Amino acid sequence: MQDKQQQLVISAIGSDRPGIGEQLTDRIAKLDLNITDSRMTVLGGEFAIQMLIKGAWNQLSKLEQALPAIAESLGLQAQCKRTESRQSADMLVPYAVNVVALDHPGIVHKLSDFFAQRQINIQDLSTSSYSAAHTGTPMFAVNLLIGIPSQVQIPALRTEFMEYCDSLNLDAVLEPVTH
Repeated sequence: MQDKQQQLVISAIGSDRPGIGEQLTDRIAKLDLNITDSRMTVLGGEFAIQMLIKGAWNQLSKLEQALPAIAESLGLQAQCKRTESRQSADMLVPYAVNVVALDHPGIVHKLSDFFAQRQINIQDLSTSSYSAAHTGTPMFAVNLLIGIPSQVQIPALRTEFMEYCDSLNLDAVLEPVTH
């Protein structure tokens, strides 16, 4: 009988340097575990990683036990937590949201609040700051993946969202995910 696959989430952060992601993922691969979802990024001078790892319960247990030593050897602060597959009562319709605006505090909070007030879950969010071409004006971009419950009237939501963004002087697009 084959072991049932279980899941573990790892989150780690430490000073950035070349090869740190490879070194961490090598330790996971050597335990015959599969990284099924991950995000790796550099924020300031820090390397940050989040991974969803799937494997046999005993191999995940070995990783949980070894993680403090692995993290210390790589100069990382790490934590892990067992998790289950995500269950959803409703069918969620995936939509992408892209927003660009002059950079100012509160944009992420206002967008998060808009969707939270409507019981719409943000499944993924990334932001970036940059200088506008030619003018050098500080700009801010937000990219979200949201799951819209099937009972929500999407045309009404889109209209409400676009009016909300216009009131905050945010350029926005809300469109279905096509992949």
